[in-house]
Amino acid sequence: MTVPAARLAILHTESSCGWGGQEIRILAEIEGMAARGHSLRLACPRDARIFEEARRRGIAVDALPIEKKRLPGAWAMRSWLSAHPADVINTHSSTDSWLAALACATLKGAPALVRTRHISAAVPKNAATRWLYQSATRTIVTTGNSLKEQLVRDNGFDAARIVSVPTGIDLTRFVPAASVDARRALRERLGLPAAPLLIGIVATLRSWKGHRYLIDALADLPEAHLVIVGDGPQRAALEERAAAARLSGRVTFAGNQADVVPWLQCLDVFALPSYANEGVPQAILQAGACALPMVTTDAGAIGEVARDGDTALIVAKEDAAALACAITRLTADATLARAIGERAAALVHARHGSAAMVDAMEAVFMQAAGR
Repeated sequence: MTVPAARLAILHTESSCGWGGQEIRILAEIEGMAARGHSLRLACPRDARIFEEARRRGIAVDALPIEKKRLPGAWAMRSWLSAHPADVINTHSSTDSWLAALACATLKGAPALVRTRHISAAVPKNAATRWLYQSATRTIVTTGNSLKEQLVRDNGFDAARIVSVPTGIDLTRFVPAASVDARRALRERLGLPAAPLLIGIVATLRSWKGHRYLIDALADLPEAHLVIVGDGPQRAALEERAAAARLSGRVTFAGNQADVVPWLQCLDVFALPSYANEGVPQAILQAGACALPMVTTDAGAIGEVARDGDTALIVAKEDAAALACAITRLTADATLARAIGERAAALVHARHGSAAMVDAMEAVFMQAAGR
């Protein structure tokens, strides 16, 4: 891989202390750009999980008090930039975007600000937010075309300054299970039951991911076992829901996993019943690359990968009965399930490799920096 002639100094910022696809993409971008010879750093709160994950991967990371929209955070950002000149700042959440914008507005020779929008949550319609997105920010990156269209349609933002860069994944890691026997062996190694139907979801346990509808759907899927990979603020509520429905023995809460590949490879069906706030979820790409038949919704930009009857079955949001019906359809029609998985894998391989994401982000950064 050739190293660009103009080497950039890039700072990524993340104010969220959570963990999910957004944070995983940030680290993947940093590693990909560093491999091309650019200088990369990450700034985040010390208590954020991404701080330790970055250190574990050998990424240069600095702890800054940027978890809240307060003046000390903006001052800390300004002080950091004064001591560490950068060409580009790539912000990822609301709070760090505001703090970086305020810091740059008071700093001579400030770096170009690139704001990545990972989710489809509505952006406020007020003068301050318009300043942030249209004046303080050089380029807006969205993780799907539908998110770009939303900003143009609902907020009136300039389409010429918004670029859609879908998330990319490592296609050498996310591959289908080698055989049925290999899938069985994985289930045994992971301590999962030898159920006739193993349904799985890989997602942070947030309300809008729709885990509760999957638990409810089990009532109509008597032979199924549900595997929930991930952790988050909804865990206790979900465990209580499963217990109240007397389904605890048919649900495995696997928690966060450093490597989700074997958890995907052992599944029969992947499901992601999100009902809000999605870009193109990494889990959809990962499951697709593993050639898993999928059931999901059209929340956010999911539909850019999951096409009904082609690469997935799309169901109504917040509808446990529809989920159960779609899963039953896949398990009753092995030909359909196999075709959906194969077409999903082909689409992900064609459009969502990590190299394509890094190519696109490198072009965005070079243009923002005037190189």
